[in-house]
Amino acid sequence: MYGNGGGMGWMWFIWPIMILVIVLVVVLLVRGSGGGTNRSSGSAPPPGPGTGRTRAQEILDERYARGELTDEEYQDRLRQLRGDSDR
Repeated sequence: MYGNGGGMGWMWFIWPIMILVIVLVVVLLVRGSGGGTNRSSGSAPPPGPGTGRTRAQEILDERYARGELTDEEYQDRLRQLRGDSDR
């Protein structure tokens, strides 16, 4: 009597293995796409070359917009950031 219910004993063994394989494939796909690398959460990637001056100029622009710097101070500091030495 191996009718419809005869093979049910194997199903209890096969389904957990199938679920484990699916979970393993998903984990490997996530790690392969860079999602599982050892990055500290919330940290920005390291700045690339030249970004220091760009950020410094942004700060200078913000300070000038808030009125913390005069026109002359702004122009002088901007020349310093760009490396111009004609004073």
